[in-house]
Amino acid sequence: MLDLKKIRDNRDDVEKALKKRGKAYPLEELFRADEQRRSLLLDVENMKATRNKVSREIPVIKKQGGETAGLMADMKDLSSRIQALDAAVSAAEETVQNLLMEIPNTPHESVLPGKDESDNREIRRFMDPTAFSFEPIPHWEIGTALGILDFETASKVTGARFSYAVGLGAKLDRAIANFMLNIHTEKNGYTEVLPPYIAHARSMTGTGQLPKFEEDMFRLSGTDYYLIPTAEVPLTNMYRDCILEGESLPIALTALTPCFRAEAGSAGKDTRGLIRQHQFNKVELVKFALPETSYDELEALLSDAEEILKLLKLPCRVVQLCGGDLGFSSAKTYDIEVWMPSYGKYVEISSCSNFEDFQARRAGIRYKASRGEKPQFVHTLNGSGLAVGRTMAAIMENYQQEDGSILIPEVLQESMGQQYIRGIK
Repeated sequence: MLDLKKIRDNRDDVEKALKKRGKAYPLEELFRADEQRRSLLLDVENMKATRNKVSREIPVIKKQGGETAGLMADMKDLSSRIQALDAAVSAAEETVQNLLMEIPNTPHESVLPGKDESDNREIRRFMDPTAFSFEPIPHWEIGTALGILDFETASKVTGARFSYAVGLGAKLDRAIANFMLNIHTEKNGYTEVLPPYIAHARSMTGTGQLPKFEEDMFRLSGTDYYLIPTAEVPLTNMYRDCILEGESLPIALTALTPCFRAEAGSAGKDTRGLIRQHQFNKVELVKFALPETSYDELEALLSDAEEILKLLKLPCRVVQLCGGDLGFSSAKTYDIEVWMPSYGKYVEISSCSNFEDFQARRAGIRYKASRGEKPQFVHTLNGSGLAVGRTMAAIMENYQQEDGSILIPEVLQESMGQQYIRGIK
C-alpha cells in the first residue's frame, strides 16, 4: 500500500510513475475521498472542541447559580451531530483505504514504460539455447515415455493441471529442491524455514494477494483461510506488526513449500506439462532490508537465484520488466527465464522483486535504526530460487538424449546416484 501522505504531497510524481504501468487507477477518486474525509474530520474535531469547552463551563455556571438547561440541550443536540459525523468519518476512512488497496506500487525510476512482456528489456544471457542433432520432444512426452511423470492418473484423481512424479521423477524433484536449499543456506546465507501452507486473509492482504487476486487462490470453504500461492506469504508475515532492530537487517529467509494457484483467466495456456499447474513445489527467497540498501539486496537476490541455473548449466537469460508487466506490489522486477526447447523460447522460472515499503506498510513491518528514533517501514524483497517443477521440466528438455533417456546434470548426479534416467525405478 502506498503512503497516502506521499500521494498527496507528490501527486504529479505519483501520477507520472503510475503511467509507466499503462493502466488507469482511481487516483482522482482517492483524492476526492481523502478531501471529503479530511473535511469531515475537521468539522467533527471542531464540534468536539466546542463540546469540551461548554462541558467545562456548565459546572461553573451552575455553581454561580446560572441557568444551564439551554446549554445542556444544545450539547445533547451537538453530541448527536458528532455521533453522526463520527460514523461518516469512519465510512470515509474505509472508502479511502479501499481505494488505496486498488492502487499498485509506483515503479522505480529505472523501470521503463511499456504495455506487456514484449516491452521487457533483456539484461544478460548465460549459455546459448541448446542445440540437438535430433528432433527434441517436450518434457511431458519424455516423462510419460520414461514412466516418471503421470498426468493421466492425476487427472483421474484430482483434475487437469495436476501430475504425479513417480520413481526417479519423484527423486529428481527432491534432488532439485535439496540442491537449491543447500546452495541458498550453506553458500548464500539464507535461513531455512518450514512455514504453514495455509494463511488467513490478513496475511494475504499484507503481501498484496488480497483483495485484488482472490480469484487466483484456493480458499478453504467456510473460513478466511487460503492455501498459499507462494511461501512469500508466510515468510513475509512472520514479522507482521513487528519492529525489527536496524542492525539485524538484512534478514534473508528461504523455504521449500507446495504452492497452490487457481490460475484464473489462464484457460488454454500451458495446459500440458509442468509449466502451469495448480500445485507445484517452489523454493522461495525473502529478504527484509534497509531502504538505503534494498536495491543492492535485489541485485544479490537475483544473483542467488540465477546461480542455480548456472550450476545446473541450463541456458537462461535475465530480463527487466517494463511498467506494464510489473506485478501489483512490485517497484522493480527482474525475471529469470530458462530456455525450453519445446516452446522454442525462454520461459519465466523466477521473478525477483523489490517491493520497497509497499508490503511493509500493509503488514506493519517496521524497524528502528537506533534507540530513540521513530520506527520506519522496512523494504521487503522476494524471488523464486527456483520453481522446482519448471526446473525439472527444463532439465528434462535440455538434457534429453536421442535414445529417450535424460542425462542428469553433474551437480545432481551424486544425490541421484546415477548419471542417466532411462526409465521408472
